[in-house]
Amino acid sequence: MIFAYLWSLIVGITVPLVLGVFHPSGFTYYLIGMSILSSLLSANINLFIGRQNIRMYNFYTVMQLLVFVVLILGFIYVLKIESVRVYFLAQIVCLSILFLTSFFQIIRHQTLSGISFSRRIGAGLFTYGWKSQLSAFLQFLNNRLSFYYLEFFRGLTSVGIFSVGVACSEAIWTVSRSLALVLYSDIINSDNPEESLLRTKISMKMSFSVTLIFIVIILLIPADLYTMVFGKDFRGTKKIILLLSPGILAIAVSNIIGFYFAGINMMKILNIKSIVGLLFTAVCSLYFIPKWGISGACIVTSVSYCLSSGLLLWKFYQLTDFHITDFIISKSEMKVLLIKLKK
Repeated sequence: MIFAYLWSLIVGITVPLVLGVFHPSGFTYYLIGMSILSSLLSANINLFIGRQNIRMYNFYTVMQLLVFVVLILGFIYVLKIESVRVYFLAQIVCLSILFLTSFFQIIRHQTLSGISFSRRIGAGLFTYGWKSQLSAFLQFLNNRLSFYYLEFFRGLTSVGIFSVGVACSEAIWTVSRSLALVLYSDIINSDNPEESLLRTKISMKMSFSVTLIFIVIILLIPADLYTMVFGKDFRGTKKIILLLSPGILAIAVSNIIGFYFAGINMMKILNIKSIVGLLFTAVCSLYFIPKWGISGACIVTSVSYCLSSGLLLWKFYQLTDFHITDFIISKSEMKVLLIKLKK
């Protein structure tokens, strides 16, 4: 935790200062405060995951939104502060409250004798950290690269239409990410590799089954409903979701496997699959998006997701045997699913 706090201070100060040089905004000091406090709070929240305390992780995740909303309403309607800085002030106060609360929760179980600076632990944290962040950054680029191509070739309007379809589709990932988080917490606290593999397979089939059900439900929603909510230009939203659905289903499965590899510190394969997906999107978008517009972006994105997920699946099944039942959920596993969702 000491290393995490120090890193939060270093990055929280230097990155906003560097960005401020290239993009002066007048809010650099606010950004520094937000960056530091957000990183510190994130360190505490991630510790709860490591301790398998999912309840406290959920509590602080939800409170970040609730406390912020209360504060920003108070600043605007009670203190009558009506400027952009209200957002920054509310964020800083919110993050400060939650960090201090979580910090005292953690520190009360510690002693000063437990504080130490181990070069081995520091090097291990840094190595794991940059690999993890690189994988997350590459995957983020892959998820959003089509937006930039669409804007360049078809204009900003097409980006808006495409983004609504993407947002509706990606909302389905909530279940798989929740399952993956619980799995990750279990794996890093387990000394039994076989048990970790079994848990991963169970979580994988649960994610596959539930995601498939949600995709079917969303596809059953009439196209007119999207028009009524978002406007006449968004009539094609259902088609976007349909074209993206194979990739959405693939990512729902690979989310589980990705957290498994992260839990056993096999970060290299995560970076490779992100690079493969990103390169495919970058190259194929040059042909498909100018030719087919939004539909082309959907096809490229979906195939990219399937390709990167397939690579991860192939690597996973090098470690274990493949069975078609790995994607079919049983009655007993449905009960386990309900327990995990409750957790």
